[in-house]
Parts: sequence; C-alpha cells; structure tokens
Amino acid sequence: MGTLYIVPTPVGNLEDITARALRVLREADLVLAEDTRTSGNLLRHFDIHVPMQSYHKFNEHQTVARMVEVLKGGQNVALVSDAGTPGISDPGFLIAREAIREGIEVITLPGATAFVPALVSSGLPCDRFCFEGFLPQKKGRMSRLEALKDETRTIIFYESPHRVVKALQQFAEVFGEDRQVSVCREISKLHEESVRGTLREVIDHFTTHEPRGEFVIVVAGADEGQQTTDNGQRATDDAPRRSKYRDKLAARE
Repeated sequence: MGTLYIVPTPVGNLEDITARALRVLREADLVLAEDTRTSGNLLRHFDIHVPMQSYHKFNEHQTVARMVEVLKGGQNVALVSDAGTPGISDPGFLIAREAIREGIEVITLPGATAFVPALVSSGLPCDRFCFEGFLPQKKGRMSRLEALKDETRTIIFYESPHRVVKALQQFAEVFGEDRQVSVCREISKLHEESVRGTLREVIDHFTTHEPRGEFVIVVAGADEGQQTTDNGQRATDDAPRRSKYRDKLAARE
C-alpha cells in the first residue's frame, strides 16, 4: 500500500516550510490540494512538479473512497491545505480516518499552524488550552459560547475579518468585557499584529481600525474562583485557587 502524508504548508512566510515537507511533496505520486491554484503557486515556487487533484469541503465525501483506492494501489498521496496543517479547521479528517480504517499508513509532518504562535505570543497561560476553531456562523453559536463561560483553560478561536468585531462583542456579552484577550492577525506575514487587553479595549481598537487578514482570537479562561453556579450567580471562594500558571510566576518572584 501507499502512504498518506499530511503536509503542513506556510500560513504566511514561505520560509516556514520545512525541508522534509518539500521532500515529501517532491516524492509524492499525487498532491491533494484544498485549492489547486493556491497550492499550485506554492509548488511552482519550489520547482515541484507533481500531479494535483482538488480535495475540499465540498467534494471530500465523494473523493475519499477514490483516494483510498489510489493509496491501496500503492501510490503515495500528500494532502495539503491552502495554509497550515490539514485537519485543523481544514479538510483532512475524513480521509485520514478512512485510510486508518483500511490499514493504510498515515504520517503527519510537524509544521505550521496558525493557533500555536498566536497562543504562545498571547501572554496568556498556554500550559492548558482548548481549541474551538471557527464557531457556527448562526445556529448554535451563542449556546457554544455559553457552554464555554466557565472554561478555565485558555480558549482559541479562528475568525474572519468581517465577523471579528461581532465575535468579540459576543465574547464580551458571555464572558464579560473585562476578560483578557489577545487578537493576532496575519501570522508570519508582513503586517502581522497582536492586539492585547480586555475584550472592551480590543473591541474599541477594531471598531476604529478596520480588521484585515485572518484572525486568531485567544481568550483567557475563567477565574477558577469566580465560576457561574447553576442559578446563574457568580460563585465566590474565600481563598480562590490560582492557576498552575500563576503559581509558577509567584514561585519565580
């Protein structure tokens, strides 16, 4: 059988691609690409000439069975998305699952993904976090946020520029406008920027500065001593527990 390689590609700066990723792409029999035009530009930049087929959210169900047969026939397939690691808010899960079910080897290369640098540079605790990706655009959006109200881990979201202010306003409504947040845009690109502060401060910033680019929003978790009780009131502890992260900071001091 062939091997399915899941290959991260740069989210911005082309220098972020790894030597191993380039080798795997050159040696693959076929490249599955979310958008063959976008990936075609990447392959041409690195002088890679491998046949490509499209694999995106609108055709992945139809494509999976055919690609499994290609892999079972002995061909090596490299899966790429437009940017970052396939499967992380991009197509990739279905074909990986079916390949594993059929006994096909699946190898994922380490590499670029947008949320890791946004998290690490946020200044918020990153020893424990939860990744939510893109919230539902309409149905179920607010109920998802309500379910996260008492989440004590740092929470990570993806958002598009035309919805980022609305998203921040909804976060403020559910989490409280004093909750700390870091909004990172255009990661590893020329105009990379991180805006940090309370939700109210960051809302004010992007209300007066037009949001542009792709966004990662990193929201602080709820204070473990100030969680919501079943009746909607805020629970208070005489001696609220500090997070592991804060304990580490206190020990250093």
